Amino acid sequence: MEIRFLEIAQIELDETIEYYNSESPGLGDSFLLEALNTIERIRHFPNAWQPFSSTTRRCQLRRFPYGIIYQILNTEILVVAVANLHRKPDYWQDRIKE
Repeated sequence: MEIRFLEIAQIELDETIEYYNSESPGLGDSFLLEALNTIERIRHFPNAWQPFSSTTRRCQLRRFPYGIIYQILNTEILVVAVANLHRKPDYWQDRIKE
């Protein structure tokens, strides 16, 4: 299945990479690699993670306190948020369509 990011989710990913690289050189690159690995796990097993609704799920990254929030649609997987799990929960809820 194709993976597509909402523009705001892509911005979250980019800003998080930038933040981690500013904290420690190369850490943002490690975050990106883990995020890409998580997205590949989602692509291969889209129904394997915690459901929030009939079409929306979350897959947590292993090393970082982030989750990829996504929807399984007819022809694609839509990444709704790259969410810091230690911040305001469910802030992304208004981005989803059921």
